[in-house]
Amino acid sequence: MADLDPPGADRTPGSDTGADNARGVAVAGTPRTALEPGSRRALRAARASSGLFRRRPRKAGGASRAGRNLPAAIGVGAALLIPTLVGLLFFPIVFVVIVTLFAVVGVWETCRALEIRRIHAPLAPTLAGTLVLPAAAYFGGGEGLALATVLSVLALFIWRSVDPAPEAGKGLMAGTFTLLWVPFMLSFAMILMRVEGGFLVIATLLLLVVANDTFGYLIGAFFGKHAMAPKISPKKSWEGFGGSIGGAIVVGGLCSVFLLGQPLWVGLVLAVAIVASATAGDLAESMIKRELGVKDMGTLLPGHGGVMDRLDSIVFASPVAYLLSATLVPGLL
Repeated sequence: MADLDPPGADRTPGSDTGADNARGVAVAGTPRTALEPGSRRALRAARASSGLFRRRPRKAGGASRAGRNLPAAIGVGAALLIPTLVGLLFFPIVFVVIVTLFAVVGVWETCRALEIRRIHAPLAPTLAGTLVLPAAAYFGGGEGLALATVLSVLALFIWRSVDPAPEAGKGLMAGTFTLLWVPFMLSFAMILMRVEGGFLVIATLLLLVVANDTFGYLIGAFFGKHAMAPKISPKKSWEGFGGSIGGAIVVGGLCSVFLLGQPLWVGLVLAVAIVASATAGDLAESMIKRELGVKDMGTLLPGHGGVMDRLDSIVFASPVAYLLSATLVPGLL
């Protein structure tokens, strides 16, 4: 067999210099023998000069510092918000249909993501319950939502009881969790639609969620240094959270005075509570995605990910808005 050591290599046992020379492969185009043994500075200089370790320039229209394609995110956000507000203010039943469709897509994305971990939620009864819950809340109020939720979960039990598939219990719990996470929480906004002036509370809720995302994104992208929950969502910072609070307080105060006709402090309480619940919803979804090993729940919305990646804040904020409206706005509910 041919000698693998380069000519002139020091083969003295225990010789560090000889060992380095014997391993003399080129590092980024520079032979190790040309570097001073143990010189990390020279090694880093050789790597830098080779150009192999230089940071690649960002492509035009690519992701921003916060990881989003900003122009696409703004366009998609406006395309979703405008028809939602138009339906909310002028065509209530259209708003109910839009929310129901969002919930159906969000549930479908969640069930599909759970399958990565071989957790098979019963898709048909879960989607059927998702269609029923918002309508039950809109036409029957809290009692209608409670009855529809019980019947939907019962349907899941019956479906799985006749299903011979293994780990049916795990799938049953996944379907129940998905129903309670997405359509059940969203349906609290449908209860608000039943009362006079409730649509203004929902409009305030949506504007506060938008303020939470927008100001949190802007402040976090430029000034974020201290991660809020590094193991769950590394890009979410305390600076961004402060920006969300500040922006939402301005929006909440204006909405309270000019939309709801309530004292300024009502808008401030709503702003802080909605930002806290929206952030909790965002972190909750981030934790689920980390457990599943996915970056986004879907790819339907450019710049955002999936529909569930947009609903994550609203599903937690909707019941909070309902509860605060019942306690802070006299006579609304």
